[in-house]
Amino acid sequence: MTRIGLLSDTHSYLDPQIFSHFKSCDEIWHAGDVGLLTVAEELRDFHPLRIVSGNIDRESPELPANQHFTCEGLIIWMTHIGGSPPKYNPMVRPILQANPPDIFVCGHSHILKVVRDSALNNMLFINPGAAGKTGFHTMRTVIRFSLDAGKILDMQVIELGKK
Repeated sequence: MTRIGLLSDTHSYLDPQIFSHFKSCDEIWHAGDVGLLTVAEELRDFHPLRIVSGNIDRESPELPANQHFTCEGLIIWMTHIGGSPPKYNPMVRPILQANPPDIFVCGHSHILKVVRDSALNNMLFINPGAAGKTGFHTMRTVIRFSLDAGKILDMQVIELGKK
C-alpha cells in the first residue's frame, strides 16, 4: 500500500498544515504551479516527491511538464493543464483517448474535482484544487488517498482554510 498526498497550485505558498496532513503519506504528488523552488525542496525533504511544472513555472529536469508512472499497479499521468471531463485540454485529449491511464491528475483550474470518466475506461480524474493563496478559489484544498494493488482507497479531501 502506498499513501499519497496530492496538492497543486501552491503559487510559492506552502501551508505548514500540509506537513501534519501528509505525515502518514509515502509520497507527495504536486500537480504544478509550484512557484518558488523552495516549495519543491521542502516537500522533497519531507517525503519522496513526484512533481510537474505549471504555467507559472519554468520546465526543467526537476519540474517536468508531465509525469507518467506506475504506482501499485495503476498507470498514472500527471500534468498541470489537463482540462476537465469531458472538456479536456486539446493537447491531452488525443493522448487520453488513445491510451487512458487509470488515474489522470492535473491542476491549473483551482477547482477541486474527483470524478470517473466512463468514456475513457472509467479513468479516475483528480484535480486537488489549489493549496496556495493566489487565484480565484476561496477554500484551499489538498487530497490524501491510498493505492493498493490496483485499488484506490480512503480518498479524503482536506480543507486548509480560506485563502
